[in-house]
Amino acid sequence: MKKRTSDAQISKSNQPATARGLHFFRDLSPFLYPYRGRIALAFVLLCLGSATILLMPLAFRNLIDYGFGQRENTSGSPLGALSMNGHFAVLFALASLWAVTVAARYYTVTWVGERFTVDLRRAVYARAVLQSPQFFETLQTGEVLSRLTGDTTLIQTVIGSSVSMGLRSLFQFIGGMIMLAVTSFYLFSLNFGLMALLILPIIAIGRKVKKLSSESQDRIADASALAGEILNAIPTVQANTREQFETERFAERAEAAFATAVQRTRVRAALTG
Repeated sequence: MKKRTSDAQISKSNQPATARGLHFFRDLSPFLYPYRGRIALAFVLLCLGSATILLMPLAFRNLIDYGFGQRENTSGSPLGALSMNGHFAVLFALASLWAVTVAARYYTVTWVGERFTVDLRRAVYARAVLQSPQFFETLQTGEVLSRLTGDTTLIQTVIGSSVSMGLRSLFQFIGGMIMLAVTSFYLFSLNFGLMALLILPIIAIGRKVKKLSSESQDRIADASALAGEILNAIPTVQANTREQFETERFAERAEAAFATAVQRTRVRAALTG
């Protein structure tokens, strides 16, 4: 019992997993490893889709040059010998390939995220039912339910969409900067300098957003824990005519969660700006 209690305390002290950076994904690797094949497929589709979207401006450039009669600008291009219909066909083919890769990547990543969430919830529940009675005396049942639902859904969002979108943006950024450097080194250096000035405030605000997001999840867990506790003991609450009092208590928890969410939204709005 002592060992289980210490494990629970360690688990609670490490709840803000995002604060551990890359260790967050390392801790989740046992749940992702069985689906490494689908993850690799999603990565390949991501690379293919990013490469396709980076080729679109080149195809548009050749089409515009050809349409305005500047065929000498397209003579050194692999598409230089194509007619107007040929240029449109290339654009259509690229757009079709991009659509297929994006749809396939979305399905694959979403499938992995959903499957991962089910496995994680099963593991958390299996671990929870093995804890000692002391664990449940010091932790409200509603908070455990909140971790099983709200927190796992948040992790699903990270695994199922955020990581994929972040990698897509990173690949397109690197590819776009390389293409810009080849086309105009002056514009490349100008953009690079401006982005360097933006990185520092983005990092500072991003850390604040991460902290407020964790606090928002905790406030939601507090409200869920209180609701679960009261609803489980509703006969006692009604027997003592404490309905109004408990309603006000839950309203206070809900308002606290709202205040934290508004503060987080304000900081995220500044980051977006």
